[in-house]
Amino acid sequence: MPTKMVFFTRALRNASLIVLAVLALAAQAALAGVIEPTRSQLTPTEEGYVLSAGFNIELGDHLEEALMRGVTLAFTLEFNIERKRWYWFDERIAGRTLHYRLSYNALTQQYRLSTGGLYSSYATLSDVLRVLGHVNNLVVADLAALTPDNTYVAELRLDLDKSQLPKPLQLDALASKTWQVNAKTVRWEFTAGVLDQTESLDQTGAPDP
Repeated sequence: MPTKMVFFTRALRNASLIVLAVLALAAQAALAGVIEPTRSQLTPTEEGYVLSAGFNIELGDHLEEALMRGVTLAFTLEFNIERKRWYWFDERIAGRTLHYRLSYNALTQQYRLSTGGLYSSYATLSDVLRVLGHVNNLVVADLAALTPDNTYVAELRLDLDKSQLPKPLQLDALASKTWQVNAKTVRWEFTAGVLDQTESLDQTGAPDP
């Protein structure tokens, strides 16, 4: 076979392999889930600083299938308030962590969402994810914990807790991108004591990638 023909054949084969690799990566990305914050608001009240927030949640095909097969999915909501220090690491002032468990009952064909000792049932996945992604008037800090007129940094994240998956699935979850959930963190600065400070996600407080 002529040298030019061999070179062309190899180039074509390499190009085909590259295309297949790109398609495979794209397929994996399509299967992955995403949790993206859409709004966040921190307000001082008589009870303390309360958080209201919203998330857009898409589990992805692989997690949805696992849920339908009886795998319970655990999620963790983490909120922290820190004070910047130029001479050392930022100081954590206050915070709140909530743990959720999402499951599906094939007999009743209902989704169940629990946190602490409370639980609720829902008829559709979209309904239960809407509730999971909604935080309303959650007390996250005492008023006395923050000094009025001082500037602080708030950080908010909702994520899948893969450590709570059944043991046989944990290793697979670490190795396979189909188990991954792209959970974005949102951070914003606020001044203590100023009412109704709403985070604008398309400005300085845009979610981290």
